[in-house]
Amino acid sequence: MKQLLIAICLFSCALFAYSQQEVINLPIPVKTGGKPLMDALNERKSYHEGFIDKDLDNQTLSNLLWAAYGFNRADKRTVPSASNAQEFDIYVLLRDGAYLYDAKANTLTLIAAGSFKDYLAMNRQPYVKDVALHLVYVANLEKSKAGRDGVLIDTGFISQNVYLFCASEGLGTVARASFDRKQLPVVLKLSDKQEITLVQAISPVQ
Repeated sequence: MKQLLIAICLFSCALFAYSQQEVINLPIPVKTGGKPLMDALNERKSYHEGFIDKDLDNQTLSNLLWAAYGFNRADKRTVPSASNAQEFDIYVLLRDGAYLYDAKANTLTLIAAGSFKDYLAMNRQPYVKDVALHLVYVANLEKSKAGRDGVLIDTGFISQNVYLFCASEGLGTVARASFDRKQLPVVLKLSDKQEITLVQAISPVQ
């Protein structure tokens, strides 16, 4: 009987741990502080070396995602979009899987378990394998009101917000258009109306 109770307890703990990985509830983003804007602009840069393979804590991750594509007023984002289409989703590739960011719920929902760095290290860019976090910007072309050109412009707004956040927080980042364009959409379970426009690596640096 005792062994049965232990087995049930272990199973329950394992199930609880798994369910925790399915949805990550992020802490409320901190929307104040940071470096002055002019300092962040002065320190903005793309990193190609010096990354440290270390996870961001959940508070920093929450702040980062809010800066990238969160809401800063009712139904309005931290970035503009053509005709306020808000046509993007942000996928977060962590060490253990690919997650979808929900800005309203402030959660990450697991889409696929596993490490997908091999789909990012393209065209002799091995340094991305030293990065624990990657953001994948995915446009819904059906929602876009300005065509593909508008989608690409809107991508730039998101990426620049991430650059400035990283400069403010002393993190390294680099935006990249090099990734496995066949396999990564399959991993993320994208529809034929969705397109990856850019990926961005973020990590502590030396």
